[in-house]
Amino acid sequence: MILIAFFLASICLLAAVIPFFPMAHGIVRVFDFPRIQFALLSAGLVLTSISLLPLNVPGLLTAAMAMTALAIQLYYMLPFTPLRGHRTKAFEGNSHDVASVKLLVSNVKMSNRKYDLLQKMIRDTSPDIALFMETDKDWVDALDQVTSDYPFRLSCPLGTSYGLHLVSRFPFESDEIKFLLKDEVPSFDIVIKQNEHNTFRLIAIHPEPPVIKDETVGRDAEIALVGENIRDYEKPLIVTGDLNDVAWSRTTRRFLRISRLLDPREGRGFFNTFDARFFFLRWPLDHIFHSPHFQLIAIKRMPFVGSDHFPMFYNLALTGQQSINDPVESASKQDFKEVDDVIKQEKNRDKAPVGTNWED
Repeated sequence: MILIAFFLASICLLAAVIPFFPMAHGIVRVFDFPRIQFALLSAGLVLTSISLLPLNVPGLLTAAMAMTALAIQLYYMLPFTPLRGHRTKAFEGNSHDVASVKLLVSNVKMSNRKYDLLQKMIRDTSPDIALFMETDKDWVDALDQVTSDYPFRLSCPLGTSYGLHLVSRFPFESDEIKFLLKDEVPSFDIVIKQNEHNTFRLIAIHPEPPVIKDETVGRDAEIALVGENIRDYEKPLIVTGDLNDVAWSRTTRRFLRISRLLDPREGRGFFNTFDARFFFLRWPLDHIFHSPHFQLIAIKRMPFVGSDHFPMFYNLALTGQQSINDPVESASKQDFKEVDDVIKQEKNRDKAPVGTNWED
């Protein structure tokens, strides 16, 4: 038994420290994802070491490795627990007296054809804005059946799992489909007029997914470029989508420091959206980040719709009271250097994006 525990503790410690390596490759970055799972395994090994293993050198080493691994994982996870105060403060007024935005975000999974499940959710939640990812023409046609009362839309259906589709009850002051680093990977950049007094900018992205055998430069560079582009934007702003990255990763935390946006999950929970099909393999991949102009009315992970992602529902109050929220840490010189390096690296690569043929 002690040999098995020792081996598992070694694996847990290795999994905890590998993400410290500043290498944009799937073999490293994949260990950003299962922190919850390895934390649970490490906690079990700590209890096993204390209660069942002998107090000899192998037993003590097993306990020490498991405790170290658990401490590292908890360091990354605790900001998303109630032990940390809310980064985005809850709106405590009457939601009818404030300009609010109800936003539904869903990666539909292109090969998923259970249209009726998502159609019902749209009817039930009646969001002001709905963003859908991995949309091909068939998905756009299915969504049109329940969004005919949304007069404003931006659509880029693709058969490569990179399609985007957005519908809105609010008019657009401007809208643009951008291809930030790859001609095959679109993003949306929209300025939305909520009412005669309020506008906000919404950026939707779905960068490349990480795979163990390949680099994550494409994903990391697109996230970094968005952060760099919006850093000096002083008006209300939302960035949302399936970032193919977890909330606590090096890439995402650096993005928040660079962009100065807030993550409303901090202090509230993980809101694990992927993989919706396997309860034991889940982590937070679908995000919304916002400028301090917003406060949170509601955040909810929605039920299964046939995709490998759960949809997310957000209700944000555009109060403009920026000082209420808890600002993120300042970006360092190293953050800016890393961002510039990864963007330059991706611009110099001539490589097709990952996963364009996964649904063939």
